[in-house]
Amino acid sequence: MKHQHLSLLLIILFASCGVSKRSATQSDERKISVAASIPPLEDQNEVVLAPKEIKDIVPKLTDQVINTALSYSGVNYRYGGTNSNGMDCSGLMYVSFGQHDISLPRSSYQMAEHGETIKLDEINKGDLVFFKTSRKSRKINHVGLVVAVDGNDIQFIHSSTSRGVIISSLREGFWNHAFVKAARIL
Repeated sequence: MKHQHLSLLLIILFASCGVSKRSATQSDERKISVAASIPPLEDQNEVVLAPKEIKDIVPKLTDQVINTALSYSGVNYRYGGTNSNGMDCSGLMYVSFGQHDISLPRSSYQMAEHGETIKLDEINKGDLVFFKTSRKSRKINHVGLVVAVDGNDIQFIHSSTSRGVIISSLREGFWNHAFVKAARIL
């Protein structure tokens, strides 16, 4: 029963984002009860979300994770860093997802082992893109978060050693050449 109430509360919370209160001059004749609009459940121990409700929640979470990452734009690169004093690429992902209760491993090569591997033409906002930026290393050593997809232009936020937290395009020669794979976490 507690799980049902918690799930219902989360649905209402997500559905109410961005809604503002109307002024008190509005007529009080029409009153709607939230409880009246929810059909009774047969099994009181289980709340089942319709596919549309799930699809409505995931994009909002994706945008929240992206907005968290974007809030670090301009932060300097610092190896092992995870705050506004400096961060590395995997630190940016670790913090951006972690602030929304999505745990990821701390290193980019370990992150690459999570989620569902997707093809380049299936990439959406919120997906992770992985790179090998060193000829000396054979393992993935860089990660970015896709913030926009416009046709074949895929833009991602990441922390580069030379410029800190920035947005780059997968069409740029260096990143296109270093690209290894993409994965869907959300």
